[in-house]
Amino acid sequence: MQNRFRPPIILFLIFSFVTLFSSAEESEPRLTNATFKGLEFRGIGPALMSGRIADLAIHPIRKSTWYVAVGSGGVWKTVNRGTTWTPIFDDQTAYSVGCVTLDPSNPEIVWVGTGENVSGRHVGFGDGVYKSLNAGETWSRMGLEKSEHIAKILIEPKNGDTIYVAAEGPLWTAGGERGVFKSTDGGRSWELVLEISADTGITDLEFSPDDPQTLYAAAYQRRRTVAQFLGGGPESGIYKSTDSGKTWRRIERGLPKGDMGKIGLAVSVLDPSHVYATIEASDREKGFYLSTDRGESWEKRNAYISGGTGAHYYQEIYASPHKLDRVYQMDVRMQITEDGGKTFGPLGEQNKHSDNHALAFDANDPDYLLCGTDGGIYETFDHGKTWRFIANLPVTQFYKMALDNALPFYNVVGGTQDNSSQHGPSRTKTVHGIRNQDWIITLGADGHGSQIDPEDPNIVYSEMQSGRPARFDRATGERLDIQPRPQPGDDPERWNWDAPILISPHLHTRLYYGSQRLWRTDDRGDSWTPISPDLTRNQNRYELPIAGRVWSVNALWDHSAMSIYNTTTSISESPLVESLIYVGTDDGLIQVTEDGGRNWRRIDSLPGVAEYFYVNEVKASVTDPDTVFVAVDQHKIGDYQPYLFRSADRGKTWSSITGNLPERHLVWSVVQDHVNPELLFVGTEFGIFFTLNGGEHWIKFEGGLPPIPFRDL
Repeated sequence: MQNRFRPPIILFLIFSFVTLFSSAEESEPRLTNATFKGLEFRGIGPALMSGRIADLAIHPIRKSTWYVAVGSGGVWKTVNRGTTWTPIFDDQTAYSVGCVTLDPSNPEIVWVGTGENVSGRHVGFGDGVYKSLNAGETWSRMGLEKSEHIAKILIEPKNGDTIYVAAEGPLWTAGGERGVFKSTDGGRSWELVLEISADTGITDLEFSPDDPQTLYAAAYQRRRTVAQFLGGGPESGIYKSTDSGKTWRRIERGLPKGDMGKIGLAVSVLDPSHVYATIEASDREKGFYLSTDRGESWEKRNAYISGGTGAHYYQEIYASPHKLDRVYQMDVRMQITEDGGKTFGPLGEQNKHSDNHALAFDANDPDYLLCGTDGGIYETFDHGKTWRFIANLPVTQFYKMALDNALPFYNVVGGTQDNSSQHGPSRTKTVHGIRNQDWIITLGADGHGSQIDPEDPNIVYSEMQSGRPARFDRATGERLDIQPRPQPGDDPERWNWDAPILISPHLHTRLYYGSQRLWRTDDRGDSWTPISPDLTRNQNRYELPIAGRVWSVNALWDHSAMSIYNTTTSISESPLVESLIYVGTDDGLIQVTEDGGRNWRRIDSLPGVAEYFYVNEVKASVTDPDTVFVAVDQHKIGDYQPYLFRSADRGKTWSSITGNLPERHLVWSVVQDHVNPELLFVGTEFGIFFTLNGGEHWIKFEGGLPPIPFRDL
């Protein structure tokens, strides 16, 4: 069968090169990572909506120099207020960054904490703290490799050798390195000075501005699984030290008595007796709290906390250096109080992306703010009346993508984290190359699976989170909701946050779409028919254990921005055998039908993999009708090993082809060459690999690729 989809030209270059110089019979491969280091990948953007920013630091003397911690894209530096950017962290072994801090006594010393200070389903994990002595030119990893999520780094103002680290610890498991860590020798060694438990880390940490021996820490008990997110517990709370972290005591006077979740802290530089806290708790106790006696006692001032996709995603607060009791709270829309929390209102964000995470000030200009959002960086010179968008920072977090057959250059469409589904060219004819204006938005919100009609590149399918697909006609601009609807009496559909969508390789108007069952349309989504029963385990997630036990329905659950559990995650139809379809789920199942859905065969185990594995991708072979590949994911139970399998009998038996793929490189996607069946490519958590011998030995591409997740190929 003729292939309707054109792979990128780079794949043809690789195939030609490796077939000339490889021999499958050699015991030691002649080709290594270094062989292909000169094969450079090129970035095609886009930056029109940028990406999620975790933290910002402005150089205190050279105000045009900024350091930007990107949630899923390393650290970037500008010396000209965003006119140009340099990625300064691409040679390190982590891409997810939680904070960036400059040494107050020597701002050329830069500290970075890896692993984001959010607990979302999409969050990456870090491998400790890093230090640069030369403004980001070179880096040294300074330990705490098992922390996974660093919330904040504090440096004593007059002694750069004394550093405190707030470590949240692993999101998906207990243990790791979590709590407040202190170093007095510039990071060469660390002491755990505040330890709560194996389930509770520190999500915020503040000095008293007039006395760095006084510190405030926010403890955060939280755990996420595929099925659940428990965003709080009895161990969350506020702690205070007055002896540089030697001893700590929990502060309780005036604070919530019940379980607490994420807590944000701030201390006024204008009056250090004023300490502020935003506290996730029960509906009766949650809110904004104020202390006017250095944190010894508290008053609830307001019931407001950050919302939207959940308090775990925001809750940072910043006390103004210009006006006492003016506090900014990060949220979907940034909120501001001028009276210590008694009243809150929106700052003003016209023509600005939502979902705020970071804020930086100019000590000499009360109207200046630099803000980091899910959609990049914004700057205001009039305290929020107007904003300037920094439209050249290409850090969009793409999940899935598809290609078309347009000429002379094919196009790419991809779904992104909170930055819509974006469609743009692989090349252009202009001397300027690919510009932001060459990209268009096919659908808003979180974007995920995308498909393009192989015979009409104007017909683009995109989807929002939780199973909301749309058909977009580029020629007319028409956008039509095409979500399948259950019949009266049917169970409600359970859609994954990233519900799978596929155009059949046998009929370009036929699509498959997955909830807990598989849907089919032959008329581009105008009508749908379910062709399967429930393909999942169909469990109640509130009855499943998390953090060692089953919790009450009144616990601090936060399921507002995650999948409804027991859903399908991947669909593949054999391009060689019509109606041979494979479906993967989020609860450890692979389902196979050989007759278009009339009968299904269930696979619930794979060799060497624990139960309830997450199917990142199932992919039917393009060269053999009986061969299928599956990439499964166990990082959400704390297992960061890669898992990749091949079956030669339509899933009846499986063999691992993980080969020498390294640890931590969990596999997101797999594709097979259309000519040589032994030539495979995988996208992993930190790179792209290929194999010439069906998975016995893998070679990593290193040419120009940063250590970011490659979730689709």
